[in-house]
Amino acid sequence: MTTTNLAAAPNTAAKSAKKPRKHRRWTSPATILSLIVLAVAALWALAPGIFAPEDPFKGVDVALLAPSGEHIFGTDAVGRDLLSRVIFGARQSLLGALIAVAVGLVLGTLIGLIAGTQRGWVETVLMRLVDVLLAIPGILLSLSIIIVTGFGSLQAAFAVGMTSVATFARLARSQVIQIAGADFVEAAYGSGATQTQVLVRHVLPNSLTPVLALAALQFGTAILQLSILGFLGYGAPPPTPEWGLLIAEGRDFMATAWWLILLPGLAIVATVMSANHLSQVIQQEGDVK
Repeated sequence: MTTTNLAAAPNTAAKSAKKPRKHRRWTSPATILSLIVLAVAALWALAPGIFAPEDPFKGVDVALLAPSGEHIFGTDAVGRDLLSRVIFGARQSLLGALIAVAVGLVLGTLIGLIAGTQRGWVETVLMRLVDVLLAIPGILLSLSIIIVTGFGSLQAAFAVGMTSVATFARLARSQVIQIAGADFVEAAYGSGATQTQVLVRHVLPNSLTPVLALAALQFGTAILQLSILGFLGYGAPPPTPEWGLLIAEGRDFMATAWWLILLPGLAIVATVMSANHLSQVIQQEGDVK
C-alpha cells in the first residue's frame, strides 16, 4: 500500500503541474485587474454619456473644487466636472490609439511580408527604409509628420502609427523567414499550393501570436505618445476632452489644484500598464505553444 501511494504521488503531482499554466496566467490577479481596467476604459470610450455624471463642456459648479462626494474628481478651472472630462477623454485617447495601431500593423506587416518573401534588392531596399525609421526618435517623427499633415486628433493618430511601422515590419519579416523554412510549409508547396495560399493558410496564422502581443504593447505606447502630443498642443483642440490635453490644462494650477494633473495622469498610467501586462501574457502564451 505504501509503495502504491508513493508511486501514485508523482503522477498526481505531474497532473497538477500539467494543469494548464496558460490558464493560470489569464486568471492571475494582475491579469484580471488589467482586463477590468481595459474594459472600463473601453466602456467609457464606447458610451461616455452613460457613465459621465455631468456635461464635460459646461461649467456646473465652483471652479477648482477639490474632489468630494458631489464631484469625485473635482472641477477644473472653469467649473467643469473633471470625472466627466476624463470619461469623455477616453474616447479620443483610445480611438486614436486604435487608429495608430491599425496603421502600424497593416503597413508594417505588409512591408515585412514583402521583404520576407521577395528576397534580393527588394528586401534590401525595404529593410534599409525600416532602419532609417528606427533611427529617428518616435516623438520627433510624429511631430515631423504632424507639421506636414496638419494638427488634429486624426493626424496625431496617423503620425503615432507611422512610428510603429518599422517595428511591425521587422517582426513580420523575421516570422515569415522563420516559418518559411518549416516542414509543413515545404509540404504545402510540394502539394501544389501557390505562394499566396501558403502565406494566407500557413504563414500568417502561425505569426499571429507575436504580432498580437506587439499590437497590445503598441496600444499602450500609442496612448502614451498621443497624450504627449496632446499635452504639447498637437492633438485634439480645446475644449475637446483628451487625456494629455487635460494634464496640459491643469499644469498652471499644479500647486493649488493637484487633482487636475494627478487624476487624468492615473487614467493614462493605469491603461498603459494594463495594455503592457496583457501584451506580456499574450507573448508568454505564444512561447508555451
